[in-house]
Amino acid sequence: MGKVRMAVIGLGNMGKGMSLRTQPRFAEECELIAVCEPRAETLREIGEQRPGVALYEDYRDMLEREELDLLYIAVPPSLHRETAEAAMAKGIHVFCEKPLASRLEEAEQMRAAAEAAGVVSAVHFSFPLDPAVREMRRLLLEERRVGEIESMELILEFPQWPRAWQQNDWITTRAEGGFLLEVGIHWIHMIQQLFGDIVRVRSQVAYGDGAESSETEAEAELTLADGKHIRLTGRTHGVAEERVSMVVRGSEGVVALENWRRLLAGRDEASLEPVDVIEDEGPLPLLRQVLRRIRGEEAIVYDFADGVKAQAVLEALHDPAYRDGKDLG
Repeated sequence: MGKVRMAVIGLGNMGKGMSLRTQPRFAEECELIAVCEPRAETLREIGEQRPGVALYEDYRDMLEREELDLLYIAVPPSLHRETAEAAMAKGIHVFCEKPLASRLEEAEQMRAAAEAAGVVSAVHFSFPLDPAVREMRRLLLEERRVGEIESMELILEFPQWPRAWQQNDWITTRAEGGFLLEVGIHWIHMIQQLFGDIVRVRSQVAYGDGAESSETEAEAELTLADGKHIRLTGRTHGVAEERVSMVVRGSEGVVALENWRRLLAGRDEASLEPVDVIEDEGPLPLLRQVLRRIRGEEAIVYDFADGVKAQAVLEALHDPAYRDGKDLG
């Protein structure tokens, strides 16, 4: 096949990154045809940096006028379903930002629509392919550095929410923002890829002032299919520095992944020392894998079914029905 004809909808941090940095790296196999964004000033800015790319304020006009193979969706989660389904109805492959939707019901509808359309569906879950996570997988599951895993802990701490670089109209809303949705979803998906499905959730979440405010604290116990437990704690106050980390304790040692990419290992937590991680790009960026899948080649792609699994856990964390523990599904 010729070049994949791609469009981007939503020009926030992720949409700009795809339009200005990621896609140009694959210009020989993927052409950016159009971008869509309701903010005229942002649209004009991208147009100046990507001359020749068609500019649209309404995604429906873009889908009607342009001949596309792939749509990258980087709009707020509440708009994912309608934009994805409109594209898939035209036979366009979809690469969607996380989480897949704002509600589990919508995520399941998107999965069904992708299956019916027979298109490639991908969620931008790149964390399992990060070099530090790949090395953590090797230490824990291949080398068995800690022996039998006995407990796991996920820590999500933020001195402020939203973070300084993360300002938009929806990042602090309960429906589309909060640290569980924006950050926790990456770790939920990574956990499911490395250790298996999360099948039971017990959670307690506190929210900020106002009925629509996102969470300020969270405590949860996530149970894997093999019976192992993961303790989740999170807060947006009372801490001096951001900490986004996972600690895995076993019969013979401890492995910790601190702040996404700093991997540590030791006999116990007092003896943790840095682990060398080969900072190669590996399978990333994920666009590389999506393009391979579109061409019918072997690829690592986390599809809408993966998105639904992560969405189910995310929704359970916020659901009062899971306060005392409840099985998923």
